Amino acid sequence: MTIINQEDFISSIADALQYISYYHPLDYIQALGEAYQREQSPAARDAIAQILTNSRMSALGHRPICQDTGIVVAFVKVGMAVRWDATISVSDMVNEGVRRAYLNPDNVLRASVVADPAGARRNTRDNTPAVIHYEIVPGDKVDITLAAKGGGSENKSKFAILNPSDSIVDWVLKTVPDMGAGWCPPGILGIGLGGTAEKAMLLAKEALMEPVDIHELQARGPNSRVEELRLELFDKVNALGIGAQGLGGLTTVLDVKIRDYPTHAASLPVAMIPNCAATRHVHFTLDGSGPALLPPPSLDAWPKVEWQPAADVRRVDLDRVSREEVDSWKPGETLLLSGKLLTGRDAAHKRIADMFARGEGLPPGVDFTNRFIYYVGPVEPVRDEVVGPAGPTTATRMDKFTDMMLEKTGLIGMIGKAERGEAAIESIRRHKAVYLMAVGGAAYLVAKAVKSARVIAFADLGMEAIYEFVVQDMPVTVAVDSGGTSVHNTGPAEWRGKIGKIPVLRG
Repeated sequence: MTIINQEDFISSIADALQYISYYHPLDYIQALGEAYQREQSPAARDAIAQILTNSRMSALGHRPICQDTGIVVAFVKVGMAVRWDATISVSDMVNEGVRRAYLNPDNVLRASVVADPAGARRNTRDNTPAVIHYEIVPGDKVDITLAAKGGGSENKSKFAILNPSDSIVDWVLKTVPDMGAGWCPPGILGIGLGGTAEKAMLLAKEALMEPVDIHELQARGPNSRVEELRLELFDKVNALGIGAQGLGGLTTVLDVKIRDYPTHAASLPVAMIPNCAATRHVHFTLDGSGPALLPPPSLDAWPKVEWQPAADVRRVDLDRVSREEVDSWKPGETLLLSGKLLTGRDAAHKRIADMFARGEGLPPGVDFTNRFIYYVGPVEPVRDEVVGPAGPTTATRMDKFTDMMLEKTGLIGMIGKAERGEAAIESIRRHKAVYLMAVGGAAYLVAKAVKSARVIAFADLGMEAIYEFVVQDMPVTVAVDSGGTSVHNTGPAEWRGKIGKIPVLRG
């Protein structure tokens, strides 16, 4: 009889979450390296280089791959012959492991979970509780798969109940472009087919935990309808030309994973959940002999890619930048930013809007005149850091506040990830402002450009407070210029046309 000790279980959860915060799964990172070698789009190739460089830096420094260290999802399979040496429930043990991992002083992880989601949305401060799925199975072991799922990709989850005669491929090809780039491609699509609504979503999430093996499937050929669908969707989704970070390119997905389940004769439930450039998951088994041991991967397995800015890149002094200079920037152009910028995301924007609605001004010490705002919620610093990993959050969530900020604060530019909506683009054009894109999935690399950081307003919001950053050579791309041209519209359209003329598009 296997006896699982409470402390062994808790420490295994904590260690595994630390592990996946800074180690990409090797199958993912090697597939991304192969995509880098194939990529022909300069913008997409630069973005992939930043992600690969960031991944190696995180593995070396034991710091998070992404500033969004995710909401924890645990799949726990408990053998029917297992006994527990524990004084608390299994769910409480999972959550204690989460708490220890996220509050680890050597590698603090960002607490992103909020309670009272329809009300006060108060941060729980330790990233608990996890989302836990249980299965009772034959045997005498406990099998655990852990994932840390970022909000940018989770927010792009899609679900539909199709008619049994409808095309799954058509639905996916219609839906993926509507997801935009906030899920930080290139990544993986998990698809669940059948069952009921909630079963299809669970199948899609479980599919994301499977190894990246599309190249093996291509080599041997399909043995089932699901494998045929995987191959067809892999080719056709990449042919959309969305590319890395939505900039246009050859690789949008590194794999398409599908799980299915019997369903009602009148139904065809279909769920789709993407995994992003910060794909994080790990599997381990407890057999009663002690905590799980997760050997560190060899850094020799990482692709030999080191991002460097181009020699002719434009350098921008944020402390002296003028609207005339901003007007000269071209869509798709790479910039290196130096100087002071302010940060702010959802909660800060909402609070500013409420202050304006009450007839109040900005908080003392906050002045956006001729300044840039960076949409970021950084990880807490450790050791000698001035800030922890500080990659961009999805800019689309701030679209509803864009006109207010440009109209009332003197702001001239914004920095985030992914595309902007039509109304935000029109506001940028009307105010002759600009939107710059930083690479999602390069948070540790971006943080190295931050030379000082201090909270200047809304300290109670934690990672959503307004900071002042002083940056040096922070890499960004002009995503929407002052004339309203968006590279997230022009890039994929250009590469969709080019891909149609490329004979072979394979992994």
